[in-house]
Amino acid sequence: MTSIPPSPASESNEANQPTIKPDGGYDASGLNRYRRILILTDGFSTPFLAKTAISLIRYRGGDVVGVLESSAAGQTVEHLFGIGSPIPVVASLGDVDADALFIGIAPPGGKLPEAWFPVIREALRRGIDVVSGLHDFISNNAELKTIAADHGCKLIDVRKNSFHDTASGESFRPGCLRIHTVGQDCSLGKMVTSVETQNALVDRGLDAAFVATGQTGIMISGDGIPIDCVVADFENGAAESLVRRNEHHDILLIEGQGSLSHPSFSAVTLGLLHGCAPDGLIFCYEVGRTMVKGLNDVPLVPIKTLIECYERVASLRHPCRVIGIAMNSRNVSADEAAMEREQMTSEFGLPTCDVFRDGPGALADAVVDLQKELSR
Repeated sequence: MTSIPPSPASESNEANQPTIKPDGGYDASGLNRYRRILILTDGFSTPFLAKTAISLIRYRGGDVVGVLESSAAGQTVEHLFGIGSPIPVVASLGDVDADALFIGIAPPGGKLPEAWFPVIREALRRGIDVVSGLHDFISNNAELKTIAADHGCKLIDVRKNSFHDTASGESFRPGCLRIHTVGQDCSLGKMVTSVETQNALVDRGLDAAFVATGQTGIMISGDGIPIDCVVADFENGAAESLVRRNEHHDILLIEGQGSLSHPSFSAVTLGLLHGCAPDGLIFCYEVGRTMVKGLNDVPLVPIKTLIECYERVASLRHPCRVIGIAMNSRNVSADEAAMEREQMTSEFGLPTCDVFRDGPGALADAVVDLQKELSR
């Protein structure tokens, strides 16, 4: 599995406080200096809740020394999460030599489990930095700040930012192709699709970059702005600024968030669509999912309707269309996935694939084709 090249390490973070970039985004480049990460998922080790942990293992597995999940101690992450890796699952901080404790969950609402505070306090007393992507900022906790200061370690909130600029609507650099992942729902693979497609393009020798807009992507890549934690009036501006500082690349794979039809998270989706002004969209969905994640009495909007909606709404800002479909087929057999792929390709006339089962080649081809078309 290829991984995102790390950003240069930074030692500029002061104890207890993240560094804020001039444009208001969090300077997460220092996160790449951690080479002995223990991921905390204790009691929350499900694919839905522990998606941060799973992505860290997948893309920064070489820096992960263990996952703390007491109920599965002695196993490996292959048994815990179904990821082929020998990384051990442990019961306590003393079982591994870690330089950072990463909060590995992304629950709805972003609250830190109360039961985890003893573990975090122990980590700080051991001199281990704690990194969180939750909305519940650990660096605002007076007790934790005191312990961290006393033991010379850091509390880092990846979502903390001070972005406060509205979008200008100005054009981006000609020649910078912007591809944005969007979805039928939340938690179905928009970040993974972005990363895998970017890696496929890089493997072809192209200048492609992954642009993180959520906490997990930032923890992996060491850069980004947590769009869902930006004040609503400034979401478009934050997305625009993030693209602006990456537009020297020829191709950007911009991570999507939420869904235009999601009753809870549609605002961040719209802000991203208009802020990054994509040239092309990759539509993501999960095979077999029929109800909105976390809202089990709300049915999903049909894919055809949503694709049309995304194209119309995105094109209010900049001409745009869906160029490919990424399907998440984790809950069906290989044969069922193959039939689904064939059906979707036929129905929509768009390249369709599961980036893990099939590889991201079809999506990378679609990006290259769009780049050629727009350069004529």
